[in-house]
Amino acid sequence: MNNNRIKLFLVDDDVVFLKLLEIEFLQNADFEIETFTTGELCIADLSHNPDVVVLDYYLNGVDPNAINGIETLDRIKAINPDIQVIMLSSQDKIDVAIDCMHHKAFDYVVKSETAFMRLKKIITTILETQKLEKQLNWYMDRM
Repeated sequence: MNNNRIKLFLVDDDVVFLKLLEIEFLQNADFEIETFTTGELCIADLSHNPDVVVLDYYLNGVDPNAINGIETLDRIKAINPDIQVIMLSSQDKIDVAIDCMHHKAFDYVVKSETAFMRLKKIITTILETQKLEKQLNWYMDRM
């Protein structure tokens, strides 16, 4: 995180939902946001070092041949396992959520009227956990 601003990548092939998410995050917190309509575009810009990626599960609305959310998640984790990824989907199925967790997603959120609030709470948890880990590492280095 630079200058206390959270770098957030939003990845969704539904451009209207993507824009709504971006507006919500910009209005309600101090985020630096980049948006992407495909997993490939997100992966190409991972050098921008996002703190958190919110990633749609399907990702085939813009390009039917695009890689899906799980493949994108796997590639993100292969490049940088420290980037936390929250999967987002209209699929309200436990097996889909479990699959995402098996692929090392931090959490799974169903697209709904409460999705933004859930995402915000999860991102806060991620950032608090990272801060505690840094403090613990600092303390352990001094022992």
